[in-house]
Amino acid sequence: MKITMKTAMVASVAALGLSVAACDSAAENQMEDNAEEMEDAADVEIDSMEDAGEITDEQADTMEDAVDEEAEAMEEAADTMDEEPT
Repeated sequence: MKITMKTAMVASVAALGLSVAACDSAAENQMEDNAEEMEDAADVEIDSMEDAGEITDEQADTMEDAVDEEAEAMEEAADTMDEEPT
């Protein structure tokens, strides 16, 4: 019983810590959502082009990698937008 209570307490504290760490502003969340939407739309377009034979598998992979990098950069910019300068 003591182990279960300790485990539950640790899990609760961990969850609280994560929820506080995940407090993003509405602007940050919107920017991250925009990055995900852009990535999803580009992936659909790339897949369509690949399926139609307009591009090769290798070209599709290269394009998807570029889109992933761009979306990651957008999300990183969003993560830093609420940080105060030191």
